[in-house]
Amino acid sequence: MTPSNFFSALWENYTQITPQAKRIHQLFENLGETVLNDHVAFRTFNNSPISLEKLEPQLEAIGYKPYGAFLFESKHLKARCYKHETNADSPKIFLSELLVEELPQHCQDIIGKYIAQIPTDAVQTPDVFWSGILWNTPTEEEYLILAEHSEYAAWLSTMGLQANHFTVSINHLKNYQTIEEVNQLLIKEGYALNEVGGLVKGTPQSFLEQSSTMADKISYRFAGNTQKTIPSCFYEFARRHIQPNGVLFDSFIEGNADKIFDSTNS
Repeated sequence: MTPSNFFSALWENYTQITPQAKRIHQLFENLGETVLNDHVAFRTFNNSPISLEKLEPQLEAIGYKPYGAFLFESKHLKARCYKHETNADSPKIFLSELLVEELPQHCQDIIGKYIAQIPTDAVQTPDVFWSGILWNTPTEEEYLILAEHSEYAAWLSTMGLQANHFTVSINHLKNYQTIEEVNQLLIKEGYALNEVGGLVKGTPQSFLEQSSTMADKISYRFAGNTQKTIPSCFYEFARRHIQPNGVLFDSFIEGNADKIFDSTNS
């Protein structure tokens, strides 16, 4: 599988439950812009058949290599980022996993039940990255218990393994040079933005500025036939800056990402 095929399939899957992304993408194109993807992100469970270490070889198989590691203590997460070895224009990938053992025991029990249902050989090809949930549909009670302690865990229980967000590269826009201009366009068009820590996460001095919409909402049918409106996925916007050494910053910042995670909060 080529990276181009990989991201095309991801986008098709992602926009089915994130229709705002397709609309915003079209909005920019109607304004004469060419929209390029800065990065895409995924969430998963550690110590599982779809853990970060099990998924990483599939990224390597399409030409990606790891180049940074991150820890989010308050959210009980760790993450790695990846970039393509030969194509600098290929989107970066941000892969995080929940440190299940750090959650209360009753949450571990719920998640343990899901993990036990994942086939041990679930990771065979790159298309695992849009496989969705690999366990039985959770109950609403389980979802709410997880959400009380980890919005990330609650989201993952219902959405599973799929693109959590795509990211518009502001650097490649012609008429929107700043992240503030992009945010104002989105607000004018009626989109709700993530305000945790401010509309803009990061500064030019940290070489990375990010913002995001709040996740789309879907009607989800839980086990037991109860139905609830829950968050699906969101769209991000990133502006990268040149470092003192003359090189464009190409990594991620924990403080920014910690707030971006909140885009899927209910």
